[in-house]
Amino acid sequence: MAAALAVLLLWAAAAGRSETPARIPVTLATATAGGGFEAYGRALAEIINAADPTLDVQPRPSLGSSENLALLSARQVDLALVTGEVTHEAFTAGGDAASGLRVLSVMYPSPGMFGVRADSPYRSIEDLKGKPVVFGARGSGLVVLARHVLDGLGLDMERDFQAILLERAEDGPAMVLDGRAAALWGGGVGWPPFVALAREGVRFIVPDDAAIGRIVARHGLLKELILPAHAYPGQTVPIKSVGTWSLILVRPGLDEALAYRLARALHRGESALAQRLPRARESTAANTVAAVPVSRLHPGVFRYLGEAGLVKLE
Repeated sequence: MAAALAVLLLWAAAAGRSETPARIPVTLATATAGGGFEAYGRALAEIINAADPTLDVQPRPSLGSSENLALLSARQVDLALVTGEVTHEAFTAGGDAASGLRVLSVMYPSPGMFGVRADSPYRSIEDLKGKPVVFGARGSGLVVLARHVLDGLGLDMERDFQAILLERAEDGPAMVLDGRAAALWGGGVGWPPFVALAREGVRFIVPDDAAIGRIVARHGLLKELILPAHAYPGQTVPIKSVGTWSLILVRPGLDEALAYRLARALHRGESALAQRLPRARESTAANTVAAVPVSRLHPGVFRYLGEAGLVKLE
């Protein structure tokens, strides 16, 4: 009797396991520790996995947007977080770097800014010329944004500044606070290095209206963007600058059904993601439709958006 009961229990356990569907692993390339992409990637994975328990999105650290693009093209990851500048360059250049890449969703807009100590004497970009400036982690899309912005002003990162590039984005704030650097370049709402700097007192430096016009005229991919008031402690008024939308990209050849489920889970988790991370309030299906050409959307994402009534299915 005991032996028969043991057999029945083993059979029941095996049957229970067979009824539980295996979770589908999805690798997500983020960036270096302490940066905005790393924090966003962790939150995104948790929200998608909660919205669809059959998915298992796994964040993977990387050097940032440039490496993420290479990882996607080599099909070493399924999803990656990439800035608008790096994405634009890839699609413009064409070839292997962009072949088959598609968009899952927008992330958030990133107006670029310099952050300086509140007690520093620097008030303009011109004041920072010749000074040591932290431009971000090597491979970060924020570095690409900085190059475009400065080029629009007739400036060069290496020639006109003592440019500092880091291995980890989280190391930047301490360099400004202890005087090793005059400023830290970054962007967007709630960017962790700016949050750390703001705790000790920060002032932001951005191009003026005339400079913004020159930058946008030279680099059409950049748009005028507004950082809302109270995006950082002590920042009581909106700040105007330039930047682009960062994106969640999908590797070439990702299964259409899987892309559909990822889009559905993200859409269902929009409110939870916004509560988890303030900058993720912009990560909506509606913003994706507004900001991304249909031809750049993954077919599975397009199908989901159509069924959700956000795009017209042919």
